Amino acid sequence: MARFICICLIVCWSQWSVAQKVHAHNDYEKPEPLTAAIRSQAGSIEADVFLVDGKLMVAHDKSQIQPGRTLDSLYLKPIATLFGQNKSRQSANGSVSKDRKYTFQLLIDLKDNGVEAIEELQKAVAPYRTCFDRAMNPMAIQLVVSGSRPPIANWIDYPAYILFDGRPSELYDDETIKHVALFSDTFQTYSRWNGEGEMPDKDRETLKRFIKRAHAQDKPIRFWAAPDNANSWKQLAKIGVDYINTDKVEECAKALK
Repeated sequence: MARFICICLIVCWSQWSVAQKVHAHNDYEKPEPLTAAIRSQAGSIEADVFLVDGKLMVAHDKSQIQPGRTLDSLYLKPIATLFGQNKSRQSANGSVSKDRKYTFQLLIDLKDNGVEAIEELQKAVAPYRTCFDRAMNPMAIQLVVSGSRPPIANWIDYPAYILFDGRPSELYDDETIKHVALFSDTFQTYSRWNGEGEMPDKDRETLKRFIKRAHAQDKPIRFWAAPDNANSWKQLAKIGVDYINTDKVEECAKALK
């Protein structure tokens, strides 16, 4: 009986660890940054960030930076506010939602000055540490740095609450891989499928091999620049893509239920 229960727990954990989730691409460009993505229970939320005069500014391009649109004002502080609103006897440090099974990763795509930007990120997170450090709070939001990342050899020197967006072309030793949150790559490397009709068999098998390799290392997978429609979401989910990259968060979440 104990062996049966153990097997069931392993199966459930395996299914949970590779469960398909929505990745809210360029979330900050939406009418309700953060709020709408949380309402749809997106598993990953993306913000593009530039370091300007010591401040982490959120924008797609440097020319689009607007005063006041900082990582702190759009994401860190609102997330901390939600944690404060969702405290209980069971969760003294709170959670981001009333649904205490729900959490997500905040993928911060650094557009330049990666090393300096991460230093500022640590300072910005410090007042809200229990909301972003899972060693302090299991329901904390996982911070993932993408884009202008520091040299791979230095990843092990960063606090454990900061993980990195890995690439399939990169090599990691046993210690460094612990600091990788997921693997990401452009869909165009594997397929030119436009999302209409059935995915070509050859492309599907190529993708499945890559996904299997990522899952063997206990890492979820995300493809950017993938077709963004209901047909493609379902087919990508079916072959095991963990984070479905989309600009249509609510629609995608409903399609994958």
